[in-house]
Amino acid sequence: MFQLTSYEGSPEERYTLLIRQLEHLIEDEPDRIANLANASALLGQFLETINWVGFYLLNDANELVLGPFQGLPACTRIAYGKGVCGTAVAQRRTQRVNDVHLFPGHIACDAASRSELVIPLFRQDTVIGVLDIDSPVEARFTETDQYYLEQFCQRLTAGTAI
Repeated sequence: MFQLTSYEGSPEERYTLLIRQLEHLIEDEPDRIANLANASALLGQFLETINWVGFYLLNDANELVLGPFQGLPACTRIAYGKGVCGTAVAQRRTQRVNDVHLFPGHIACDAASRSELVIPLFRQDTVIGVLDIDSPVEARFTETDQYYLEQFCQRLTAGTAI
C-alpha cells in the first residue's frame, strides 16, 4: 500500500523521494487517468505555495483538454500555441514564467496566479500533453524545480503509465 511520507532535506533529496513515490504509485497501474490523478495529487501535496497543478492532454484536434488536477476549476480547452500551455506544446519545451502578466497571450484561469511552470509530456518524440503548475507567488519556480519536475514527467510518461 502506498503511504505518503514527510518531505524533509535538501530540495534534491525531497525531489528524489517524490519521484520514487511516483514510481511506486504507477508501477502496476496501466490506466492513464488513474496515474495522472495520483500524480497531480502527489504534486499538490508536495509543492508549496502553488494554487493549481494538473495536466492538459493533447487531443486529435491538436488542442489541449483539461485532465486530472488539484485546485480551482480551470480552463477546459487551450488552443495549440495559445497561453503558456499551448506555447509549451508549440515550442516543445518547458516554459518557466516568473510573471504571467508579462507573458504575451497568457490565459488567466485564476486571477491569483502570478507565476507558472509548464512541462511538455512526451511519448517517444511526440507531445501528448503538459504538466501545468501555477503559483500566486511571483518567480516561484527555480531551475531546480524545473529540472526535477521534468524528471518527474519523464518517469510518468515512461512505459505504459500514460
